[in-house]
Amino acid sequence: MTPEPITRLGLIAGNGRFPFLLLDAARAHGVEVIVAAIKEETEPEMDARAAADPGIRVYWLSLGELSRLIETFHQQGVTQAVMAGQVKHKQIFSSIRPDWRLAKLLLNLRTRNTDMLLGAVAKVLSDEGIELISSTAYLEPLLARPGVLSARPPTAEEQQDLAYGRQVAAALAGYDIGQTVVVAGQACVAVEAMEGTDATIERAGAILRSLEADGEASASASTLERRLSVVKVAKPAQDMRFDVPVIGPNTIQTMRLAGATCLSIEAGRTLIFDLDTVQQLAVAGGIAIIAV
Repeated sequence: MTPEPITRLGLIAGNGRFPFLLLDAARAHGVEVIVAAIKEETEPEMDARAAADPGIRVYWLSLGELSRLIETFHQQGVTQAVMAGQVKHKQIFSSIRPDWRLAKLLLNLRTRNTDMLLGAVAKVLSDEGIELISSTAYLEPLLARPGVLSARPPTAEEQQDLAYGRQVAAALAGYDIGQTVVVAGQACVAVEAMEGTDATIERAGAILRSLEADGEASASASTLERRLSVVKVAKPAQDMRFDVPVIGPNTIQTMRLAGATCLSIEAGRTLIFDLDTVQQLAVAGGIAIIAV
């Protein structure tokens, strides 16, 4: 559902294309956008976009500057904001310097998983009169529709891997550890933690290649199937304001390089960026994609 009409929106921009897609959609609705660009994450292209459009203003800040984020939105009259784009979870353990407000928030967290951290940030913003709205705002047409999204459906063997992978991924996501698992022959090859989906798929491909190399060296076949199936799920109680599952052309290219032949995502709770290109790459790589 498109949000209630507003004239100004705050955009907390992470990395990747997500912030730009949301920016374009908001501008198409005539909404002025105040971008809080994260120095450690946001693409430099954001400045060029602002230079070309007077309806976009960009303010660069560090990941640890929560107070400055709030001050910027207050100064610009922002009462609704959206998070778009990935902020790598591992940044929590990087060399960022949290300001007093973020430091206090981190000290009060029971655990430092994504939901706990971003939920706490959302609460702070709300207390300051800034409502964090769904990250799919203005982008609902990009949510995956149920069914086969590729030229071919998954094979019977792939369906078995996907069924097993969904069980494992659901358990993983329930603990807010990761949202992606990679399966071969109904065995888990890799599970996602802080590294993100693409890195998880790459790691699975590297494991499979190492097994193949070991098999060739010993002149015996590996018991593990030589193809990978990828399952990406939403969390059981997915908060659509942040960390919504996303796939795009990079996902399919990474799968092709890793030797993955099948992808399962959740319908209605996964954003697909550049669906036409995703489908073209899937055809070229013989990859099946299904949304359930």
